[in-house]
Amino acid sequence: MKRKMEVSELIFKIIAYVLLIIFAVLCIYPLLYALSSMFSSFDAIQAGEVIIWPVEPQIQSFMWVIENSTFWVNYANTLFLTFVGTIWCLFYSILGAYALSKKRLMGRHGWNFFLVFTMWFAAGVVPTYLNYQQTGLIMANLVGQSSMYDIDLKWLIVIAMGMNAQNIILLRNAFEGVPSEIEEAARIDGATELQILTKVFIPMSKATIATVALFFGISRWNGYFWAYRVLGTGQSYSWPVQVYMRDFLERNTLLTTNDRGEDWIVQSVPEATSYLYAMVVFAMVPILVIYPFIQKYFAKGVNMGGVKE
Repeated sequence: MKRKMEVSELIFKIIAYVLLIIFAVLCIYPLLYALSSMFSSFDAIQAGEVIIWPVEPQIQSFMWVIENSTFWVNYANTLFLTFVGTIWCLFYSILGAYALSKKRLMGRHGWNFFLVFTMWFAAGVVPTYLNYQQTGLIMANLVGQSSMYDIDLKWLIVIAMGMNAQNIILLRNAFEGVPSEIEEAARIDGATELQILTKVFIPMSKATIATVALFFGISRWNGYFWAYRVLGTGQSYSWPVQVYMRDFLERNTLLTTNDRGEDWIVQSVPEATSYLYAMVVFAMVPILVIYPFIQKYFAKGVNMGGVKE
């Protein structure tokens, strides 16, 4: 028999659904606006006439991006940083989480404390930047170069910027949730430590690993600040697409100086605004394509990795 819904429960559900709809619209609208601006005329964008649908439709911005070879070089750099960076991060995060999940690890509680400590007290921007510079110098010395700018710094972004304590903790908790009886059975059958990891723990933690891979992938795809600071202007050929778009915006923004000598933004070049929205749309495509295939693991992975019995 169907239970009759109480008034308070009905009110709660109505409010919850309304808030969810509002939140969904707020998330979808920027994408719709970017799409509309990409196909709207330059004058319509500058006049603020674009709201949801394209105004005075055109495909010039779309074709400009398609024919812009520099954009696609930077796009390829972003794909490289995302793909290789995610694999690298998963590789040592899984190894670290597996070791930290073992009670027989000497000093286990101390290592776990130091891992969590980095989440409470971050080093800060300046120490982190200096650390990246020293890491780049070490990498340059390994290949016989005197300066970090003599090597392709994409590899520095991949290697030195992969640590994330939260994701290691998620993986560690997921590994701790694997029944010890299964591991003991594998050892009795003669499995090595590597075989236990690859044949038992990883397959039984697929949801959490997929979730962590999504976290790493999105952070690499959207990575802007450190890529901009480390690569700078000396290695524009290695820029990810986000840094290229920022540089494009700066080069196509008109400035004026006030009485105090400060620069004020007047407006962006009309064509540049439409081109920028077109690049934003292209930059969102991979995440929009990949996410639906990983989404089914998302909630399950977070719950498995975030809650320990």
